[in-house]
Amino acid sequence: MSATPLSTSSTAPEVITSSVQVRHLDYFFGRGDLRKQVLFDISLDLHPGQIVIMTGPSGSGKTTLLTLIGALRSASEGSLQVLGKELVGMGNRQLVDIRRNIGFIFQAHNLFESLTAAQNVEMAVELTGNFRGKRQLAVDILSQVGLAERADYKPAALSGGQKQRVAIARALVNQPQLILADEPTAALDKKSGRDVVTLMQHLADEKGCTILMVTHDNRILDVADRIINLVDGRLESDESPQQFVDSHIPKSLDQKMFIM
Repeated sequence: MSATPLSTSSTAPEVITSSVQVRHLDYFFGRGDLRKQVLFDISLDLHPGQIVIMTGPSGSGKTTLLTLIGALRSASEGSLQVLGKELVGMGNRQLVDIRRNIGFIFQAHNLFESLTAAQNVEMAVELTGNFRGKRQLAVDILSQVGLAERADYKPAALSGGQKQRVAIARALVNQPQLILADEPTAALDKKSGRDVVTLMQHLADEKGCTILMVTHDNRILDVADRIINLVDGRLESDESPQQFVDSHIPKSLDQKMFIM
């Protein structure tokens, strides 16, 4: 599986100070007596070209925060600016427009079973209005995730890891300004996972893309510029990878065992 860089022929995205700026964000599930707060006073900045990994125990609010940043949920308290737009109070139609500039990688691949791998990726290209070049773009990105020979296979004929790579290709094909990934390497073997995160590194380095990954995969910590730790809905730490390793890995263990 090749991890060659993405093409750099397209116009570079507009430079912005922060891709994501969160200030005093609270979030609640339910209403009335069932209302429960799941995020508490989150303040955070993500900058162009950064790869940020978000860790924390299950149920700590990581996926909720990811979906709020991705305009998949509506925030109502605090401030949440994504790609220069304030999302708090924004209407559904405006949220859809924001999502067009974001690449999503979910734990579930969410592929259309009736479409081939290439057609699933082409659907993302169609959102940009590029109908004429969609096939070539889809095949090119599938090649970069090691699926050139599976472009015309439907999901039923693909393994779990191959389906996840199609989903990753779909998220990356338009070279979005922001990529949000929820356990992107969970279904991938060591080599496939490394090649996928290397592809993301190229996007960050060459296109100034901001990448926020939720992961429990210690093998990919070395790609991060920062590691943020969310516990019980609160941002507990925001560290460099080395600081995170020093504070979370027992001294008796060899740190190299956590790197692919």
